[in-house]
Amino acid sequence: MAAVAAPGVAPVRARFLTSKEQFHAYLRAGGEEEEEEKEEKKEEERVSSSQSEPPAKRVKAEELSQDGESQGNAGEEEKERPEKKRARGQNKSRPCMKPNCYEQSRLCPSVTQGCAGQCHFGPRCRFLHDVSEYLAGKPADLGQRCVLFDTFGRCPYGVTCRFGQAHLGDGHQNLVNAALAQQWEGKLLVRNSLSKDLQQQLRKRKFSFQKAEEFLRGLHGGKGGKAMGGCTEVSNCTASQEGLGDSPVLQEQGEDPKPEALQGSRGAEDAPSTPTLGPLTDEDVTKLRPCEKKKLEIQGKLYLAPLTTCGNLPFRRICKRFGADVTCGEMAVCTNLLQGQSSEWALLKRHHTEDIFGVQLEGAFPDTMTKCAELLNRTIDVDFVDINVGCPIDLVYKKGGGCALMTRSNKFEQIVRGMNSVLDVPLTVKIRTGVQEKVNVAHKIIPKIREWGASLVTLHGRSREQRYTRSADWEYIAECARIASPMPLFGNGDILSYEDANQAMQMGVSGIMIARGALIKPWLFTEIKEQRHWDISSSERFDILKDFTNYGLEHWGSDTQGVEKTRKFLLEWLSFLCRYIPVGLLEHLPQRINERPPYYLGRDYLETLMASQNVDDWIKISELLLGPVPPSFTFLPKHKANSYR
Repeated sequence: MAAVAAPGVAPVRARFLTSKEQFHAYLRAGGEEEEEEKEEKKEEERVSSSQSEPPAKRVKAEELSQDGESQGNAGEEEKERPEKKRARGQNKSRPCMKPNCYEQSRLCPSVTQGCAGQCHFGPRCRFLHDVSEYLAGKPADLGQRCVLFDTFGRCPYGVTCRFGQAHLGDGHQNLVNAALAQQWEGKLLVRNSLSKDLQQQLRKRKFSFQKAEEFLRGLHGGKGGKAMGGCTEVSNCTASQEGLGDSPVLQEQGEDPKPEALQGSRGAEDAPSTPTLGPLTDEDVTKLRPCEKKKLEIQGKLYLAPLTTCGNLPFRRICKRFGADVTCGEMAVCTNLLQGQSSEWALLKRHHTEDIFGVQLEGAFPDTMTKCAELLNRTIDVDFVDINVGCPIDLVYKKGGGCALMTRSNKFEQIVRGMNSVLDVPLTVKIRTGVQEKVNVAHKIIPKIREWGASLVTLHGRSREQRYTRSADWEYIAECARIASPMPLFGNGDILSYEDANQAMQMGVSGIMIARGALIKPWLFTEIKEQRHWDISSSERFDILKDFTNYGLEHWGSDTQGVEKTRKFLLEWLSFLCRYIPVGLLEHLPQRINERPPYYLGRDYLETLMASQNVDDWIKISELLLGPVPPSFTFLPKHKANSYR
């Protein structure tokens, strides 16, 4: 007789279930057969123990924390539970390992690049210039093969590469595979990088925002700067649209609309031309009307959500390989982009395999968002720009961005109209059902977003207050999809199987966006397209992790800093991957995203290790791929609910 899973716990077959103590004992023993024999003798005890797990293991779906994990900390002693707060949200004070923690003495980049005599800092340089001295303190190599050398025929990290023995010759000379290197010569693999010239222009505030300033001048031309710019042009491309004087947003707030201020975006036509690259086209002479913009034809496609921290370029490459059609960069803060911050611009990078790619911007004010949109329109290559109106975190919300824009409809309208007036690519918006838990407002806002000129809306079926403590409301998403028509609406929330995806598409949405489901099992895109459950083996899953580390070393570098940055993002991803339960272990299919995995022993040691929700076991997996961690290494996942033991 099959064991009945507790509410909120995934239905794993009884013969695989175990207790917390036996689970960790098995991993400590390295998966020895004696542990398996002991487990078989105590089957009844295991079944009963699965029904009497600590409270954190028996949470119901509606009690799940921000990232879908339990509120409790499963590794704490029972006596300490009453004193501890609920483990939810972000680990805001988690330790941050700086790059200089990994290497006490670093080699000057001028030496690595083969131009040691051209160090701009001269005697003031704080890095080493003596290769022998550097090598004396360099950590041991991590392997005999360098992915950069094997792929591109040349490793730009030279002697600093942690796989240097693969391409260092006599006298520490960096070898080059000329035939292989020639194949890649002139090919741009990653686009949207920040050039030094552009960074200097932004830092010295010398970048010209002609179109944005024209719009903003029109915006502030009205009484109190409340009127909207660019409405006349937007109305040419929307279905039935009323004049601004009848705008429900302005009427709700009791504001006095000024139609004479609606000419702001037209002024950009008379602005002096800006320098561009390439041949002169009609678009350089005549400004595109919104209805003439490039269309975003992604209906029915699988859209990988913009995922903060985990949605990096290497992870997106993994998802593209498994069938994701549309990808989007991580949320970028517009003010940081305008300041030329390298770390923020890194979020905009696009791999050449990402054929439909967009970037997501977060901001609270029309001036910064409009200027940022114009900046990106002129400097990077994207297929669409998305506005984040769904971010629930306090840091963003309290500044008026993210979900807060749903309650600041006047600013929201100004941002959408302003960005739409300066972009040559489609503008999309991602929203939630609302801010308060039982007060849905998306159905009221979506028609306005369509009127303001957005090309597509994505709706996450939860409110800000809910976070992930309830299941996504797909009935409400279906209602909003009908209201949004003819504008496409994508639905988002709780998709972890092809059955979930099929049910979502039956709701009348134009497509689905996948977020946590892709983090838990990136092969979900393949399952949806092939309409099957993939009982993927532990060795296949480990190969996916190998590919991620190789992509990470390509992207972040194969020196010590690059290796440790790759490790950091791998560990963040493992905090989600451990929630996957193999198909062959489930009592019935499919696995639900809000069902907590109980303690279970996999079909082999590696499968069991990958099921561990212990940080130390994640580090062990990273060491199988990237070698031993540096001394005094520490890691704490981004979300508290992921770090329980």
